[in-house]
Amino acid sequence: MATLHTALLSPSPFRAPEFSPDPSLSDDALLELVQRQTVRYFWEGGHPISGLARDRLVTTSERPNDLVAIGGSGFGIMAIIVAVERGWIDRLGAVARLHQMLDLLERSPRYHGMFSHFVNGRTGDTIPFRRKDDGADLVETTFLLQGLICAREYLNSTAGEEQRLGDRVNALLAQAEWSWFARKNKLFWHWSPKYEWAMNNPIEGWNECLLAYVLAAGSQHHAIDPQCYHRGFATGPAFQNGREHHGVVLPLGTDFGGPLFFAHYSFCGLDPRGLKDRHADYWEQNVRHAWINYRHCVLNPHGHQGYGADCWGLTASHGPSGYIAHAPDRDVGVITPSAALSSFPYLPDEAMRALRGFLARPRKRIWSRFGFVDAFCENLNWYARTCLAINQGPIVAMIENHRTGLLWKLFMGAPEVRLGLSRLGFTWSGRSG
Repeated sequence: MATLHTALLSPSPFRAPEFSPDPSLSDDALLELVQRQTVRYFWEGGHPISGLARDRLVTTSERPNDLVAIGGSGFGIMAIIVAVERGWIDRLGAVARLHQMLDLLERSPRYHGMFSHFVNGRTGDTIPFRRKDDGADLVETTFLLQGLICAREYLNSTAGEEQRLGDRVNALLAQAEWSWFARKNKLFWHWSPKYEWAMNNPIEGWNECLLAYVLAAGSQHHAIDPQCYHRGFATGPAFQNGREHHGVVLPLGTDFGGPLFFAHYSFCGLDPRGLKDRHADYWEQNVRHAWINYRHCVLNPHGHQGYGADCWGLTASHGPSGYIAHAPDRDVGVITPSAALSSFPYLPDEAMRALRGFLARPRKRIWSRFGFVDAFCENLNWYARTCLAINQGPIVAMIENHRTGLLWKLFMGAPEVRLGLSRLGFTWSGRSG
């Protein structure tokens, strides 16, 4: 069995933190380079005991850090699968790393089958996100399970360690009590053993949480009533839109679309191409959301430095004033590379122009051993010195979906995903399984 720290198969030409991509490379070569460098966040930067994804990493040094992100780990698992497919990581090494992750996940506290937002990567103990958020986080668990389902579908040998991996993933899925979180015809995001439902955060209106309803409807043991989706999530105050923003009519969501992670997190696995239900065409929704975000940055109504066709993308990230869900209606001048780079499936030409534009920025400030830094603000000459798991992971996943559709094929072929979509009344094109 390969060890937890199994190295990349061959010496990586991207080892040095100061390495800068050559702008003369072809588009495909640049995508390959960005994906491969970004995977290092999860492979080399994974927690030394559990292998799970740390919430954030400093780009220039190693610091003791036991804060592991459950959702970020799910995106990291998807990134590792991409790395195996492309030959950057040994398959046996990836299986060993995933078993190491499951060792900690299985002994970590769960609350009606759901994990907390953060856990200690050394002990598995819950680390409260905030005072009353010290128990189940349904949405972060959803993104973890998205990654684990992709791993199960990809590492699908019917014998040995891959079979055991699939059995362990299935056990976690079976223990997730989705129906217990269904109250008042909708899913609720949080539950605490001490404060119970005090967070009072229903999952409704258009946001990043569509996948939670799909997995909840497709659960073998704890399925929700489909009306929970139609009468809860799909009827929230910010679900239907239909208004024009920067010349684009937006089907769903808040005005101007909100942060771009709405079009990324659930769709690292869910293939939006041809995905429809009675409420929307989800490819159209995501493409239009991305267009509004792009056009806002090109029009640049607030006059922020650097914005333009080669520098766009607003989503949640760090900034000079802390972590903010940046969006056209909350635009403080901070560009997050993940916003544009994770939008390659939707706006490939515009995303490539942004990628090349980012590389024209000061290389040692925007590019690191883990790929692009989390965010930057040219107004203040500020560049993050950190990378963030939930932004790095979608870069790898969504670029791969643009290039080959790999993760879409894996996830859309999973039986619980197909069952959940069917129960909720979705139709899909079948391009992904």
